[in-house]
Parts: sequence; C-alpha cells; structure tokens
Amino acid sequence: MAETRDQEAGRAPHVPVLLRPLLAAVAPVGGLWLDGTFGAGGYARGLLAAGAERVIGVDRDPLALDLAASWAGEYGARLRLVAGNFSDMDTYAGELLDGVVLDLGVSSMQIDLAERGFSFQKDGPLDMRMSQSGPSAADLVNAASEETLANILYHFGEERASRRIARAIVEARAAAPITTTLALAEIVAKNLPRPKPGQSHPATRSFQALRIAVNEEFAQLVQGLAAAERALKPGGLLAVVTFHSLEDRVVKRFFQQAAGEEPNANRYAPVKAESTARFDLVTRKAIGPDDAELAENPRARSAKLRVARRTAAPAKAVDAASLNAPDLPQASRKGRR
Repeated sequence: MAETRDQEAGRAPHVPVLLRPLLAAVAPVGGLWLDGTFGAGGYARGLLAAGAERVIGVDRDPLALDLAASWAGEYGARLRLVAGNFSDMDTYAGELLDGVVLDLGVSSMQIDLAERGFSFQKDGPLDMRMSQSGPSAADLVNAASEETLANILYHFGEERASRRIARAIVEARAAAPITTTLALAEIVAKNLPRPKPGQSHPATRSFQALRIAVNEEFAQLVQGLAAAERALKPGGLLAVVTFHSLEDRVVKRFFQQAAGEEPNANRYAPVKAESTARFDLVTRKAIGPDDAELAENPRARSAKLRVARRTAAPAKAVDAASLNAPDLPQASRKGRR
C-alpha cells in the first residue's frame, strides 16, 4: 500500500496509488465491494464516492481500524470494517461480491511510523509486523540460521549479496542483539557498494525480504487471489496493485492461468489443454502511474495495476508453485521455527 496520510496534522488522506486508473478500469462502480488492504481507507472512500453501494474494509493491522473509527461512521451501513486477513475474504461478506481491491505491500502509514520498524529512514525497533502480533523481524534476524537468512534475502529480496550479508548479520549479533532498523541497515550497507546518485539505499532489498518473511506475504497473496476468485460473483472485478516485480509476477501469472492465456514455456512441450476461463482480462498490460501521479506521490513509481473480470466458471484451487510464488527451501522454512 502506498497511501499517504498525515494523521497527526489531521489532514485528509492523499489519493491512493493508481486510484484514478483503477476506478476508470472498473467503471461503472456499484454493488458490494471488498477492500482487502484497507490501510488509511483511501480506496474504500474512492469506491464509495464512485458509486459502490457498500464496501467491506479488511485489514490485519489494528492501527488501521483504530484510525478509521474517527470517520467511518459518516458512511453508516455503507462501510463495514473487519479485522482480518484478505486471504480469508470469502468468509466475510455472507454473499458474493461485485468487486475486490487489493493494494499489496506495506502502507505509507506503516512506513512513516518509526515505531513500526518497517523503514530505515528513521531509527526504530526492528519490528515489521503488519498484524502487530507474532514473531518480529528482530526475532528472525537474531534467531534464524545464516543459511535461512541468506535464503530469505535471496528469494524474497533478490539480493545477490545475500550470503555475505547473512554472514555479517550472524557475526554482528554474536556481539550484541540487532534490535533497531538503523543498526540492521548499517550492517547491510557496510557489505554492499556505495549507491550511485539516484539508486536506492543498499538495505532496501534486505528490508523488503525480511518484511515479506515476517508477514508471510507470498503465502497470503496466493491464498488471497484464490479467496477472491471464490468470493466474486460472475461479472465481478478483481483489481490488484503491486509494488515490486516479485508480487507483479505472481499476479500476472494468476490472471494468465485463470484467463486461459498462459503461454507455453517450451515450444516443444505438448500443447496445453484448453480450459474454461475463470477470469477475463480487463487490462491486457499492467497500468502504471502517469506523470501527474508521480508528481503527487513519488512512492507510486513502481506501482502496477492489473484488473480482471470473473466469469461463471467454477473456482479452482490455486497452486503457488505454478504461479512462481517465491518460497524458501524446505530446510530454511524449518529453520525459522
């Protein structure tokens, strides 16, 4: 998520990332929608303003729902808030949905609060838990084996120096536990080349990887896409906003498979049997931010929007491996416990 909201100053939320093209792609908006990553409520507000009769706002972060309490009442029964995970969305409505919106990743609301430990822009506890429960990033960094840390950094952050960084983390924690964001960022930065002008901070990939591991984001994404397929009525729309290539690859493959448009990876392989499409693609290619949006919110630069429409075909189980969803080797998954 990449909404921006200055809660302390009392300002209204900025326009969420890709809201304008999203509403254009799903127009006309009506019926019952579910915002599976409620955050500061920008998408829910946008959907209600565009004509949605009702919106269910779902978030696993208690802070998001607490902050919404001050304004949600103005929508009355049109807006219902649910503490939960979008991977369970098909259990929340009690009826089929006209649309689902998912804005993946971490919200600006979470990034901007140093005490949540998602960012190295300010020093804070090494936390990264979206639900504010369960093992934190500090628990993982200080307890996981060197091999497990290396695999997390490589598979979830595409960090090519994963082994070097993991070794440095293990050496540093032997002297003292790593408990803050800046302490970890400094360890990572010391083991990578100094960034050139315009390049991201050296710790960006490592922080992404740890956040994904702490929150089990790819498992939740695959389960959430399957839940959306079950929850949508024929003609219902699924809109997904991603913020990095690993997320977008999973969503793209899911839509291709569900639409029966997945290309053969090998031209010598047998032609795949045709299957009844469970979705029709609304956006043939991912939609990114325009110049106006980038000027409003530079954090939108990597955002991509994909939209598909549910058909009447029965829902199918989703195979994470077939979507190329990143995962850890079996030994590393055991090593996290």
